[in-house]
Amino acid sequence: MAEAHHSTRRFERILFLSSGAPEAEDARARLVGRYGDVHSEDADVVVALGGDGLMLQTLHRFMGRGVPIYGLNRGSVGFLMNEFRETGLRKRLAQAQSTIIHPLKMSARTMNGETREARAINEVSLLRQSAQAAKLRIFVDGQSRLSELTADGVLLATPAGSTAYNLSAGGPILPIEAPLMALTPMSAFRPRHWRGALLSNRAEVVIEVLEPEKRPVSAVADHTEFRDIVRVAAAMDESTGLELLHDPGHSMEERILREQFRH
Repeated sequence: MAEAHHSTRRFERILFLSSGAPEAEDARARLVGRYGDVHSEDADVVVALGGDGLMLQTLHRFMGRGVPIYGLNRGSVGFLMNEFRETGLRKRLAQAQSTIIHPLKMSARTMNGETREARAINEVSLLRQSAQAAKLRIFVDGQSRLSELTADGVLLATPAGSTAYNLSAGGPILPIEAPLMALTPMSAFRPRHWRGALLSNRAEVVIEVLEPEKRPVSAVADHTEFRDIVRVAAAMDESTGLELLHDPGHSMEERILREQFRH
């Protein structure tokens, strides 16, 4: 579950990160010239210059470090980003609204018995690796809830990730502070009319792969992929908090609310 509040701290030591795109690199050079730059170990705040892809990479890079992230949009998609302006940055940082989000922790077991772990800010996905549809069995808190799902895959999304892949797959948008996760199928063939489920953020979801040799499946936590999976367990990691900063009136809560009324 996310928590939102107003930031009252002063951010003097700023680390600027760029996506590497020319527009982002140019912006970083101008901002470093105006505000200076520090090493990651010394930063009070990280300013990420790019799009949502860079924001996800930055959140993963600083996971567990307790450093807030403030994004400035210099990319094509900027749902998580603030509007780019070169001036007044320190004042914007001081007035920014803070949202704490928590990632999912995924543990995946492969066909050869190895266990792989990763964290996801947006979603954990199971996806078919071949032309054959995946066959999956879904457990919630140790109880079988769906004995067989035949589909392209299934994903478990956080509120922060509910407007990303989850929304494209037909899943619900979750308010950022809702104590929920969205479990959403992708191109479900059987049961054809199953549209997914809303789960408590305290639930543990276990997904078993049926016929893994005939119907191989990969598991993906944001950008980290493991192939030939037989079982995945995923749950919200409440012990790890990630802090995002947004300008007043453009908080994560407000952005997700606006997204639900887009037409």
